[in-house]
Amino acid sequence: MGAEKFPSTQAIRTLKQHRISFSLQLYKYVEKGGTGAAASELNVDEHMVIKTLVMEDEQRSPFLLLMHGDNEVSTKNLARVLGVKRIRPCDPDMAHRHTGYVVGGISPFGTRKRLRICVEESIMDLPKIYINAGKRGMLAEMSPEGLDKALNPIRVNVAI
Repeated sequence: MGAEKFPSTQAIRTLKQHRISFSLQLYKYVEKGGTGAAASELNVDEHMVIKTLVMEDEQRSPFLLLMHGDNEVSTKNLARVLGVKRIRPCDPDMAHRHTGYVVGGISPFGTRKRLRICVEESIMDLPKIYINAGKRGMLAEMSPEGLDKALNPIRVNVAI
């Protein structure tokens, strides 16, 4: 990270606490630009930029889903895998309440509440990933093994 001063977030503190090797990648955040804007700004493949989605089942039980930036989610398949009737995204206010992060800056690391975490299985096969570090315009570049070590996520295959 050099001599540059980066903001510290709960996500960064959690990564350090778990001794996960990462480097911060800053980019100009674009409102509603999503992973495409981040990938373009950092000149990386959008498939390697991982989005953190806050989802809930029919009981309104929240959980996180980590998905490739260039993929959508089959909520029908995800519900089947998790053994629930229905899955839907949380609204932005509820996502903030559950995670402590604002939409566009949601990280799976250091969430306000301890949440179940699912990861699209093929993410674990990538050589490296770019995942939100708890602030808009800031991604952690790391190995999928670090993600596995820090979060121990449930592996799913629900990408479209």
